[in-house]
Amino acid sequence: MATTDKKMALQNTDIGADPVSSKYFRRDTFPPTTDVERAILGLVLRRSPLTQTEIALEIGRSQQTVSRLISRLIERGALRQGDRVSSGKRGQVSTAIEIVPEFAYSFGVAIFLDALAVTVMDFSGAVIDHRLTTMTLMTHDDVVDELRAMIDELTQQWIEDESRVFGVGVGIPGTFMRGIRRQVNTPLILSEWANMDIEAVLEDDLGLPVWIENDGNAAAIGESLVGVGRWAKDFVYLYVAAGLGGGVILNGEVVRGQYGNAGEVAELLPPSAYPHPNLELLRKLVCKHGQDISTVSELIEKFDVNWAGVDEWIVRTRDSLSLIVSASAALLDPQLIVIGGRIPKSLAEKVIPHIEIYDQRRRSDSRPLPRTVVAEAGGDSAAIGAAALTFNSYFFA
Repeated sequence: MATTDKKMALQNTDIGADPVSSKYFRRDTFPPTTDVERAILGLVLRRSPLTQTEIALEIGRSQQTVSRLISRLIERGALRQGDRVSSGKRGQVSTAIEIVPEFAYSFGVAIFLDALAVTVMDFSGAVIDHRLTTMTLMTHDDVVDELRAMIDELTQQWIEDESRVFGVGVGIPGTFMRGIRRQVNTPLILSEWANMDIEAVLEDDLGLPVWIENDGNAAAIGESLVGVGRWAKDFVYLYVAAGLGGGVILNGEVVRGQYGNAGEVAELLPPSAYPHPNLELLRKLVCKHGQDISTVSELIEKFDVNWAGVDEWIVRTRDSLSLIVSASAALLDPQLIVIGGRIPKSLAEKVIPHIEIYDQRRRSDSRPLPRTVVAEAGGDSAAIGAAALTFNSYFFA
């Protein structure tokens, strides 16, 4: 189905516009949702099972209003009635309201420097399946050919009704350009992607609505959905991959900033003064000590935390990480600092005890400091977050 059929118009592409709420879709399949409907859907998504009475109390609307809106969402197919649950009072039984997983599907794409990951997600936020392939070249044509094949395979395997595919979210390394919300200043190895309107180009290539986000923000969104965000609303996410990025989640929402580049933690390090704690540096160090590893993806696949060179990486990067974590803690006072991205879990666990959060103790007491923890969403968090991005602002509040 052509993109123009799937998406009625594209508006609000200013630098400050939300990249999701700016898109409008075929109203026959995905009618627009009001703010109150989004509040209901978001509440049911995160806290199901809930009864109609509980939903009305939570969003501060009358039972009559909530009943009408829930009936409309059930009629559309986004919600359904679930099991009957007791209210705790004798003789009073209510029906739980649930999300319908097959109402919509989204694909999340993570473009790495040497690989491509694709995740398919249903409307309940469940990750149905995932694919990862290493790439020799990351040109537009090579990526699109592989992307089409991966999406087609996942669609045929998991989605009966292709009209229920809502869109594609894409996480890519780089920073958004001034005044051009959909153009990214990518790393040099992805130079071909730096001078294009990535959303428009990929929409033409895939025949689906597309949103882009930088990989650090996308991973932070994924972590907020299926990782530590299930129990923590405020955290700073350090995205350790071939490069270093990050994202900020406050009160459960990603913070994008004026140009969409909030969370670029690598910019906290003075140029040439501190080594960047990334996996390309680790690859070079373990190769210096005898490993034959040509790419970061190969490093991740074969990684052994006991390799010679791993401890040297920790020694060389601990001051950089301490500076980044300390600055994040001082500026934002988050609940957690999360070490994630493509970094192997065993390496993250090993480096965390070496990270110091600077604190000027007064009266022998420290201010409350965030915990530093390993990401729980895994290395696919950027693809997971990109998939969630397509749903969040259109359907969920």
